[in-house]
Amino acid sequence: MKKILIVSMMALGLAACNTTNPTDRAVGGALIGGGTGALVGGLATGRAGGALAGGAIGAAGGAIIGAATAPRCEEYWYRGRRYQRCN
Repeated sequence: MKKILIVSMMALGLAACNTTNPTDRAVGGALIGGGTGALVGGLATGRAGGALAGGAIGAAGGAIIGAATAPRCEEYWYRGRRYQRCN
């Protein structure tokens, strides 16, 4: 139980990092999704194959969701200064 609590706190800390780059978000989502999927797959089946399948599915899903939820930013110049607005 202690290990699960430590892993979940580490994942929560990683999830708190905010970036506007879709590639960075995809990598972060893949890491968190892969770890969570492997943990759930391993616990559900009790086998290494279940952990591998869960990790692969979780990584793919996390990468897709991470890239899709990245805020879209636009850059513009006004009076010689660069500004950025994110939606």
